[in-house]
Amino acid sequence: MSFADLGLSNELLQAVETAGYTEPTPIQAQTIPPVLMMKDIIGIAQTGTGKTAAFVLPMIDILGHGRRRALMPRSLILEPTRELAAQVAENFEKYGKNHDLKMALLIGGVQMGDQLKALSAGVDVLIATPGRLMDLFERGKIMLTGCELLVIDEADRMLDMGFIPDIETICSKLPANRQTLLFSATMPPVIKKLADRFLTNPKYIEVARPASNNTSIVQHKVAVPSRKKREVLRELLKTDNVTTAIVFANRKTTVRELAKSLKSYGFSAGEIHGDMDQASRNAELERFKAGEISILCASDVAARGLDVKGVSHVFNFDTPWHPDDYVHRIGRTGRGGATGRAFTFVAPEDAEAIANVEKLTGGPIPIYELGLGDTAEAHEEKPARAAKPAREEKPRREPRARREAPAKTEAAEPREVAEQPEAAPKREERPARTARRQPRAEDPRREVRAETPAPSAPASAPASSRGGRRRDAEPVARDDGSWNGPVPNFLHVSAL
Repeated sequence: MSFADLGLSNELLQAVETAGYTEPTPIQAQTIPPVLMMKDIIGIAQTGTGKTAAFVLPMIDILGHGRRRALMPRSLILEPTRELAAQVAENFEKYGKNHDLKMALLIGGVQMGDQLKALSAGVDVLIATPGRLMDLFERGKIMLTGCELLVIDEADRMLDMGFIPDIETICSKLPANRQTLLFSATMPPVIKKLADRFLTNPKYIEVARPASNNTSIVQHKVAVPSRKKREVLRELLKTDNVTTAIVFANRKTTVRELAKSLKSYGFSAGEIHGDMDQASRNAELERFKAGEISILCASDVAARGLDVKGVSHVFNFDTPWHPDDYVHRIGRTGRGGATGRAFTFVAPEDAEAIANVEKLTGGPIPIYELGLGDTAEAHEEKPARAAKPAREEKPRREPRARREAPAKTEAAEPREVAEQPEAAPKREERPARTARRQPRAEDPRREVRAETPAPSAPASAPASSRGGRRRDAEPVARDDGSWNGPVPNFLHVSAL
């Protein structure tokens, strides 16, 4: 089947041929004819299946006849992210170059002046994110009563981002007799309820998941501890014939740190995440598309709608928390008939997340065994290091305990009895110091000091004074059998 068999105009077929496409994808072949017949559509398709062209191509032919009016877009395409909205705008420019159609991009992060100017001139196609559209609608800057065709793209992603209430409000402001196309990767109950409410007798179209049946993407999972992820990533980037790669992480901080780390090791890396303003994100994407950088570190904000030709590898630095994000991430490679490789790093704490991914894709993802620096060895390193200190520290504690025990029970240890004589001489030194004090008392100079003030003592101080007691105490303290004090009167005996 060719595009000519789908009922497209010659001008559109010429633009498709110029873009290098000859055969439609399954979603395009099943969607384009009923859209041209003005039927509502529910399309269940993943990114990478050609879903965008499936609604852009018939819209160009439908809108090719009609008149534009100021502030009243003729058609509306709702996208969950700025990147995906910009991607759809590029498709309109590429395929609609032979048609006189005006398009406006209504997204956050850019100045509103140019957007309002385009709306005032009248547009055939308005591509918008729900937040910015609601902002302008509440200000009275846009009217939706002239919208003939509505496209809700990535409806399940809209649900994840909390846009469903905004979408319900927008749908209620549109004409009841419009044509509505709803595309989603999955069909949760909330999306099913939304479709039942705002679509009329829709045609249901579902194509195979690229994650399970697209043989152009070779998928692998790598068992690796969290602390070894960067090392393993660098090894794969060096050895797996990587030309261009997108590295996905779950957190914005991880994206920033990873890009900085890769640059420090000499890799040509850039980053894109939600904390960057729209101008910076666009500039980084253009650098990646132009080949100025070969590695793009990204959060899930870039997982959907990022269409870059020639991406050879996708690395899930973190196992995605939501299984659907896995499908959209790896869909960045293996596009347009090219082949690609996808590696998912699985840490021990990611067991549940990877199980949910494999359940969604319909089978186990093959394990990739690294050559040098095998991840299996990385798993063994952790227990080995933990075991060494445990065996070496125990013998060190036991001698310390034995040395401390004798201090508490001196009599119980025979070793301490043997050690006592070593301490004995130190105790015997004390009498020696006492003996040295006694001869000092016999020093003649000391006796002179003791005897000289004695006769004047009663006159100068009472006998009970502190000085008198000290002088009287010295003779009593002596134990040499002699009396050196003053001679009592009763001992004075006359010679007669």
